[in-house]
Amino acid sequence: MTMPERGALIVFTGPSGVGKGTVLDALEASGAHFFRSVSATTRAPRPGEEERGAYHFMTVPEFERLIAEDRLLEHAEYVGQYYGTPAAPVDEALREGTDVILEIEVQGALQVRKKRPDAVLVFLLPPSMEELERRLRKRGTESEDKIRRRLEKASAECAMSDAFDYKIISDVPELSAARLAEIIRAARRSQPTN
Repeated sequence: MTMPERGALIVFTGPSGVGKGTVLDALEASGAHFFRSVSATTRAPRPGEEERGAYHFMTVPEFERLIAEDRLLEHAEYVGQYYGTPAAPVDEALREGTDVILEIEVQGALQVRKKRPDAVLVFLLPPSMEELERRLRKRGTESEDKIRRRLEKASAECAMSDAFDYKIISDVPELSAARLAEIIRAARRSQPTN
């Protein structure tokens, strides 16, 4: 019996509101097969978000227990909340030969680079800062102060995009998804054979 080919680990990041989830939804709609890692967070769910959907919502003590037990692939504090990626489901999917996409924050992406040098890091850039601000305001879920803080953070994060393997402009979701699919295929080809 032969072992399945190992999946590729793709880290997909960019500033808050840039459209990471929208691009991944378009990738999924195109028929691409991948494991979409579910991040854990201590932030409150937004209207319409469900438990075990885009996030696993937990309390601060629960999250801090995962940190203490080293059960996270990465974790970060972002705008006053914890975010992180439980390692076990990611590792299981990779062993089974499934490509894994981590949709995470920028500082978490750089942690993964240190722990998993074989990971391919992809940065999703907004078409412009004005468009990013429009998208954040369209959500209607955050105060003016939070929007201002997110835009300041976004500017600093975009300045770090050169540290990533690939950059994609978040303009038309289907085109961004097609570019991401090309990157995943290239990463899959570069995986070591068993």
